[in-house]
Amino acid sequence: MDKLEMHHTLMAAKARKGLSWESLGEMTGHSPVWIASACHGMNSASPETARKIADALELGDDVARALEAFPTKTWDGAIPQDPLIYRLYEIVGVYGPTLKDVIQEKFGDGIMSAIDFEMEVEREENPKGDRVVVTMSGKFLPYKSW
Repeated sequence: MDKLEMHHTLMAAKARKGLSWESLGEMTGHSPVWIASACHGMNSASPETARKIADALELGDDVARALEAFPTKTWDGAIPQDPLIYRLYEIVGVYGPTLKDVIQEKFGDGIMSAIDFEMEVEREENPKGDRVVVTMSGKFLPYKSW
């Protein structure tokens, strides 16, 4: 089973079971964002975590093995059409250079790791309309001279 087939199988089982990413995170001891990313095929799970996900969704060893497989982290280079994903793309397009400048002013010449990285998504109640709070935390990696 490849990552794409795994993803479709996992999403169908998640819907059938009526489970949330939050509940799968609690069952596995991982962040719901990380669990979703693994189920979308963008991270590999340890054998123990893969088994917990497969068991929670009543899926077999083929899904667990696919969860364990190392991913190829690529995505479509076209401008996203889904409105939510497009807005994230737009945020990076508009604020990316600003974030780069502010991060490098505070830390020096380098990058924020997407490997040593965590992300959380929260809902913040607001009388003007609830807000989405996305918190990203990545290790700073300075560029080196040689």
